[in-house]
Amino acid sequence: MICRIDEMKQKQVVDIVSGTVIGFLSDIEFDTVSGNLTSIIIFGRPKALGLFGKEDDITIPWQSIEVIGEETILVKFDKKL
Repeated sequence: MICRIDEMKQKQVVDIVSGTVIGFLSDIEFDTVSGNLTSIIIFGRPKALGLFGKEDDITIPWQSIEVIGEETILVKFDKKL
């Protein structure tokens, strides 16, 4: 499957271990030397409607991705949310 980054941002990220919806993909990190993707990033959720900032961003290593589907990205993510 070929997918553009813009299309990836519409995909929901789900932890297959806990079944938790982590959020929607916000950004991608890649190594500019090798051209390999290194991780996906989910921006932190706003606290109190954004008045108190936001939670920390969540970075998931590329190796933790199990499946990239049409609407969902399934990952094995061990950090407590």
